[in-house]
Amino acid sequence: MGSLSLPANANTHSGNLSADLEPKSFADESKAVIDFIAGYYKNIQKYPVQSKVEPGYLSVRLPDTAPHSRESLDDILKDVADSIILGLTHWQSPNFFGYFQANASTTGFLGEMLCSGFNMVGFNWLASPAATELESIVTDWMGKMLKLPSSFLFSGTALETLGGFDNITKLVVYASDQTHFSLQKSAKLVGIPPANFRLLSTSFLTEFSLSPHTVRAAIEDDIKPGFVPFYLCATIGTTGAGAVDPIEEL
Repeated sequence: MGSLSLPANANTHSGNLSADLEPKSFADESKAVIDFIAGYYKNIQKYPVQSKVEPGYLSVRLPDTAPHSRESLDDILKDVADSIILGLTHWQSPNFFGYFQANASTTGFLGEMLCSGFNMVGFNWLASPAATELESIVTDWMGKMLKLPSSFLFSGTALETLGGFDNITKLVVYASDQTHFSLQKSAKLVGIPPANFRLLSTSFLTEFSLSPHTVRAAIEDDIKPGFVPFYLCATIGTTGAGAVDPIEEL
């Protein structure tokens, strides 16, 4: 791909082609937002876990139309503090026991900032080689920590075993009917057809856990017409019913 030639008198915003991301203001305002978030987490236990507002509360706090001119970041953060935080459920609060706090850490924030800053689309190797290769390397780190056989590793024979994913339309994913449908979305993202996603029935008699017999029967039925069992999602506490699958037997 070539570069776009600009006329000599073109406005390049001091060398930056993006009028929306000016390095100096970006650095200053980012620090202000980080300080705001740090202050929120410092005092998060002071907020009621569940919001106490009534439906429609925000419409009386915000104008009916968009601002006619840009507002300062200070004004925006004041609106967030005065109006938005009131309507939040504070998932990361130490007083919240409905779920577990697993999506907030310094490491996670810094990683998200880098991802947002690079703003790249890694849909294949050529789009961003580092993204593809870093993902496979870190995945292998995890596989080695779990002492998985080399056939599960990118550096091993995983891709060869599946024919380089040439036959991805034959791969089958299995999960209990208690598993959230986001797993089905993930399967579709990598190219596995929705028809190859198996939601296996559970019942009250087994406390909604996944039966190894049901899994075996489903796999045997798929192997006969030439499908390839690819992934089984077992859980140790589903959101809807708290079901715990028999991991060892599975």
